Amino acid sequence: MTSTLPVVTVKVPTQRQPASKTAPAPRPPLPPSRASRLRSARPDLLTCGLLLVAIMVVQGWNIADYPTLSDDEGTYLSQAWAVQQGRGLAHYTYWYDHPPLGWIQIAALTWIPSLLSPDSMTVGSMRAVMLLVSAVSAVLVYVLGRRLSLPRWAAGLAMALFGLSPLSVVLQREIFLDNIAVMWVLVAFTLAASPSRHLWHHFAAGLAAAAAVLTKETMLVILPALLVTMWRHGHRDTRKFALTGAITACALIGFAYPLFALLKGELFPGGGHVSLFDGLKYQMTRPGSGFILDPGSGSYGVVQSWLYYDRVLPLGGLAGALLLIVSWRWSVTARALAGPALTIGILALVAMRPNGYLPAMYVIQALPFLSLVLAGGVASVAHAVLRRRRAEGERRPFTWARYVVAAVLLGVSAAYVVPRWYDGDRTAVTARANAPYRAASKWLATEVADPARTRVLVDDALWLDLVHAGYEPGHGVIWFYKADLDPAVTKTMPRGWKDLDYVVASPTVRRDAVNLPNVRAAMKHSSPVATFGTGDGRIEIRSIDASGGAR
Repeated sequence: MTSTLPVVTVKVPTQRQPASKTAPAPRPPLPPSRASRLRSARPDLLTCGLLLVAIMVVQGWNIADYPTLSDDEGTYLSQAWAVQQGRGLAHYTYWYDHPPLGWIQIAALTWIPSLLSPDSMTVGSMRAVMLLVSAVSAVLVYVLGRRLSLPRWAAGLAMALFGLSPLSVVLQREIFLDNIAVMWVLVAFTLAASPSRHLWHHFAAGLAAAAAVLTKETMLVILPALLVTMWRHGHRDTRKFALTGAITACALIGFAYPLFALLKGELFPGGGHVSLFDGLKYQMTRPGSGFILDPGSGSYGVVQSWLYYDRVLPLGGLAGALLLIVSWRWSVTARALAGPALTIGILALVAMRPNGYLPAMYVIQALPFLSLVLAGGVASVAHAVLRRRRAEGERRPFTWARYVVAAVLLGVSAAYVVPRWYDGDRTAVTARANAPYRAASKWLATEVADPARTRVLVDDALWLDLVHAGYEPGHGVIWFYKADLDPAVTKTMPRGWKDLDYVVASPTVRRDAVNLPNVRAAMKHSSPVATFGTGDGRIEIRSIDASGGAR
């Protein structure tokens, strides 16, 4: 019989590790999910969306009939048409008056409409594509306002000021390079103020700034304000890298323009060709329009035309910018809006040159920044009136008095602004300023026996209309400046003005004919066969008498 020994289980004690003296690092918070980000952004999306609908309705209604068609609009659209048709960078000799990126973008925007309906490639109908530019710019104003620490309602106010001011409605409807350049500038500022502070945001801001300058070269002067915004919103450890990358990206893209001229052999002046140097020289030395505070100067008249449409945005925004610049050291709002305020200050100083040239579209560059600064000023006043903490022992009625003061200020502001804006915007959506242009275009398309063999001088606002009516581009329908200033056109006119059949005397042609010998002679030796409109805005179709007798 075998005996079995009991099995003894020995428990070996394990050595316990000593507790760590330092607590484990807390886990980083999980990034918010896409759904939570969407929920938090819903009020912003709703505010921005409602304002965008209102802006698009006001700006789009009656867009083809107001304001009056301008020669600049026709020039840019005709150059875009030339790009679409593969005729080069312009419908005549490209002479480096502006970088071509602006109308290349217009060509891209109008490509599908012109493909579907070639006859619609006219200034009035193609203004509709500017609504897309205005929509993007308005949304960017809202986003930039939020990134510059404006409360939601103040960012919405900036967006409304930018899109609904009568001055904005009139100028943003027109096919101007400035409107497209402003969109790119807003892209650059929005990227520069990105709260995530990624380096690629700053590099992309430099690329957007280069696109703005190559769209309209005057945007170059506000790039210092962009760098200020980038410096303020950049991470202190990467600021130098961010600025270096942004400047490098902007410079590399910007130098593509002179490189293009160099490769074509048109960088410097020479016999028988245009040059970038001559184009820049013309822009820098063109006759000035006088000092803006001189009542007899052209610049003063331009400023008065801005104030005719709206006094609130230009004057209020300028006053707010000066106040922010002065109070930069001790005001949180001033520091947040340093970039927009500095932009306004730079543009104001450029406009104040004693004998500088001030075009009517110059204010377009300032409109978004005027809106942001004015909205920021209103937000500061509201914060001072409504959000101040109640002092110890302060009575309740005095607290409610602040709300009364705020309501009174709001009512007074609305009583001043709303009637004036209503009148300006009502004119924009009801006036029929371009009826004479449409009538003149129809007459030239139907009453001239053989358009293909007829030569007519017009401003560029009508140039594409007549091309679609059967007139030969460049030879049959001639942009009136080229009859005197472009050798490629003048050599087709051995007898000068006598080789022409008609001159369409629009306000632009009558104004500038004084300095153009062929155009002046054509006006002198012609008589009106049809007149559309009255007063200074009338359009006369004048038949030229080649025998030389003045009529």
